[in-house]
Amino acid sequence: MPILDILALGLFVFAWLFYEPLLRRLGQGKNLINTDMTVIRRRWMTEMAVREVALLDGQLLGHAINSASFFASSNLILIAAAAGVLFGGDAALKSVEGLKVLAETTPVMFQIKLGLVLLTLARGLLDFIWALRQMNYCLAAIGATPVWSPPAVLAEYAEAAGGILNPALSAFNAGVRGYYFALAAAAWLLGPYAFLAASLGALVLLVWRQRRSRASVAVRKVRQILERQPVVHGPHMRSKAEEPPEDRI
Repeated sequence: MPILDILALGLFVFAWLFYEPLLRRLGQGKNLINTDMTVIRRRWMTEMAVREVALLDGQLLGHAINSASFFASSNLILIAAAAGVLFGGDAALKSVEGLKVLAETTPVMFQIKLGLVLLTLARGLLDFIWALRQMNYCLAAIGATPVWSPPAVLAEYAEAAGGILNPALSAFNAGVRGYYFALAAAAWLLGPYAFLAASLGALVLLVWRQRRSRASVAVRKVRQILERQPVVHGPHMRSKAEEPPEDRI
C-alpha cells in the first residue's frame, strides 16, 4: 500500500474510532449538542413520570423508533449493494473499476477500499439495531411508570428511564454518524487525496455541528431554560396526595 494511502487510512481510523471519546472529552465543558441533549432527555423522562397520561411520550418515542427503522433499512440496502460488488466476482469488479472517476489501483487495493465502506456501513447498522432494542426497552419503561407513587420514587424512576433513553438515542446518533464516515471511506475510491480531505472534512463538520452550529446554540438555550424551571406536579398528583390512604386502593 502506498505511504499516502496509509496516512489517509490512519487519519480515517482515528476519526472513525476516536470521535466519540474525543467528543466526550470536549463535552466536559458543555457546549455540545450531545451533552445538552442528555440533560434534555432526562428532563423529558422526569416530566413523563409526573404526567397523568404518558400517551404523548409513547408517540414521540414511537416516531424515533420509526426513524431508526428507516435508517436501518436504508443501511441494509447500501450494505447489500457494496457486498454485491465486493463478492460478485471479477465481472462485478471490472464493471466498477471501469468508471473513469475512480483512481487507478490494483484489484486487491480496490477490494480493501470497498471493504472499508462495507465495514463502516455494517457498524452503523449494528448501532441502529442496538438503538431500536433500547428504544423498545424505554417504551416498556414508559408504559410501566408508577404515576401514583410518591415524588421521590417518581424522580428515581425518571432517572432510571433516562438511563435507558439516552444510550438508545446515542446509538441512533452513532448510526447516523456512520453515513458521514461511509462517505469518507467511499472517497478513497477516488484516490488518497480525496480520502484525506473527506476524512478530515467529516471530522471537522461533525465537531462544528456539535459546537458551533445554530442548532447547537438553540439546544443549549433549551437546556438552560429547563434547568431554571422546576418540575411541576400535575393536579392529579396533588389531589391524590390529599386523599386518605384508605381511598387510594
